[in-house]
Amino acid sequence: MSQSFGRVGVLYGGNSAEREVSLNSGAGVCAALREEGVDAHLFDTGARSLAELAAEGFDRVFIALHGRYGEDGTLQGALELLHIPYTGSGPLASCLAMDKIATKRLWLQHGLPTPRFEELACDADPSGLAEALGLPLIVKPPHEGSTLGLTRVDSASQLRNAQTLACRFDELALVEQFIQGRELTVPVLGTGAATRPLPIIEIFAPEGNYDYQHKYVSDDTRYDCPADLPAELTQHIQGLVVRAYRALGCEGWGRADVMLDEQNRPWLLEMNTSPGMTSHSLVPMGARAAGMSYGQLCVEILSTARCKMRQTA
Repeated sequence: MSQSFGRVGVLYGGNSAEREVSLNSGAGVCAALREEGVDAHLFDTGARSLAELAAEGFDRVFIALHGRYGEDGTLQGALELLHIPYTGSGPLASCLAMDKIATKRLWLQHGLPTPRFEELACDADPSGLAEALGLPLIVKPPHEGSTLGLTRVDSASQLRNAQTLACRFDELALVEQFIQGRELTVPVLGTGAATRPLPIIEIFAPEGNYDYQHKYVSDDTRYDCPADLPAELTQHIQGLVVRAYRALGCEGWGRADVMLDEQNRPWLLEMNTSPGMTSHSLVPMGARAAGMSYGQLCVEILSTARCKMRQTA
C-alpha cells in the first residue's frame, strides 16, 4: 500500500508560535513513514514558498503543522488550489476549529456542552467578568494552541495581566468558566460514518498545570490511557467527542480536549485538527492503547489524504 502513495511531502515547521513542536512532529512522522516504505520528504513551510511546494511534485502531503498558517485553513485552501491531496480537515473545518470562540458557538447550537464564556477585546475593561462568569476563570488567546498565552485567574485583580498576556498572541481574549475536575483528551480518526474515537487519555500534570513545559519538555506529567472511567461514561464521552468533531465538519483525524467535572459531566474545551505527533503527544498514545503502532497511525492518516473541494474542471 505504501507504494501507492507516490511521492509524499511532510509539511512541518511553519511560522506559528508552535513552530518548534511542529518541527519535532514532522521529523517523527517523516521517519515513521519512511520506515513503513513510504517515499516521504520533509518540507518546511516556514522556510520555503508555495511555488517551491508546487514544484516538488508531491502526490499527497501529510500536514504536521500546528497553529496559524498550517492548522487554520489557510494552507488547506492553498493545497486545494494546487490540487494536492492533504491530510486532515478542509479549509472551513480547520478555520472553525482554530477559532475557539467560533467552535464554542457552533457546539452550543448543536446542544453540546462547553463552559460559559465571554469575548474580551484587548482594549476593554475586564473587571466585570469575574462577577459575570464566576471565579476561577481561564483567559487565553482564541487562535493559539499548546496553552500559549493561557492564564488561570483566581482573583479579579489578575484579569488585566491575563488579558495583556493573551493579547500578545491575538487580537482579543477568550474568557472561560473554569471547570474543576479531571482533564481528559480524546483522539479521533476517520471521516463521516467511519469516524471512530480512540481510547480516552487522562492527564495528571504537576499541580494541575498542563502548560507548554509539561506538555512537550518535562517528563513530570502522568498519563493514564485508557482513562480509569466506567464503561458507560467512557462511551458517553467518546460519543460526545464524535458529535463535536462532526459538528465542525472535521475529517481524517483530530483530538478533543475535555474536562470532566466533579459530577462526572463532560465539558468540551476545543478541537485540534492537526494534533502533535511528538514523543510526548497524545494521539500516538491513544493509538498505541488501541493496538496501533506510531508507523501504522501515520500510514492510516496519510491514507485519508484528499482534496476536499469538488473540482469543476
